[in-house]
Amino acid sequence: MKSSFRWYGESDPVTLADIRQIPGMRSIVSAVYDVPPGEVWPVERLERMAGLCEENGLVFDIVESIPVTEDIKLGGPERDRHIENYCENIRRCAGAGVKCVTYNFMPVFDWTRTQLDKVGTDGSKSLVMYWDQLKDLDPLREDIHLPGWDSSYTQEQVRGLIRAYGELGEEGLWENISCFLKRVIPVAEEQGVIMALHPDDPPYPIFGLPRVITCEKNLDRYLSIVDSPSNSLCLCTGSLGCSRENDIPALVRKYSAMGRIGFMHLRNVKILPDGSFEECGHWSGAGSLDMNAIVKALVDTGFEGWFRPDHGRDIWGEGGRPGYGLFDRALGTAYINGLIEANGGRLER
Repeated sequence: MKSSFRWYGESDPVTLADIRQIPGMRSIVSAVYDVPPGEVWPVERLERMAGLCEENGLVFDIVESIPVTEDIKLGGPERDRHIENYCENIRRCAGAGVKCVTYNFMPVFDWTRTQLDKVGTDGSKSLVMYWDQLKDLDPLREDIHLPGWDSSYTQEQVRGLIRAYGELGEEGLWENISCFLKRVIPVAEEQGVIMALHPDDPPYPIFGLPRVITCEKNLDRYLSIVDSPSNSLCLCTGSLGCSRENDIPALVRKYSAMGRIGFMHLRNVKILPDGSFEECGHWSGAGSLDMNAIVKALVDTGFEGWFRPDHGRDIWGEGGRPGYGLFDRALGTAYINGLIEANGGRLER
């Protein structure tokens, strides 16, 4: 397995010099964040990122993510141009040494939380989603700003997108997914790139938006559209694990044995009685997921892909980017490394 860490580029308060000191660390997960979705990334930006990583003894071989635009998801007038540009971005990433590209098909919002700084009983701060903070909100009638929402959209644009997805529905979204995969996966195959789909976060409808990357049945459907190792999953334990319907160790074992997991996001989550959830420390005892069973499933099935510690808490007064500070993610990496070793696995350097 290959240990990796998400890095938001040269403006990130967590530096490559910090990341390289985490035991067993190998790969950097990043992207070109300031190019508008649907446009082509400059080659020199990718090459610079690869060079900076190499200078620090790290490898830039995972992109998270090349955004899938709303025109692609909705089948809008810019779809064909955006897909062509997407394919070109895959080629350019591959030219810079990238082997895996993570992306998602979540309508409008990449993820939904109601609070980024919930103080836990131990004094740490974490991301949470509480239904009692969400249930009475109506973005079609009032201005709403929630964590994870793209601030580049005006409130009227958000309303227009929600209405458009309501008309499209789940089957319409599946049709547009199929169109995307049938054009993109052959390019990824040619370039030796694994496309790793991130599940919806959380894995159920929000505000009536169709969300389909949610459960085993739908993951099977997605992978069957183009049956290729390049059409794989970024299996995020915390996202799928927000639903009690998903048996995460069983899903990991199944898709890893199939060779259809390109990338693992490893984190724990605590599910509350009403279905709300709180992000927590990576340790199994902190939340609702059996992290040891998840890692054991990876080792038992010979998983050779990448993993990263996903969202961490804000601990020891770090005050970094919510979910992406250094301290708790470094702790998470050390914990995961221990589980890998205890289960007979090994880290690739």
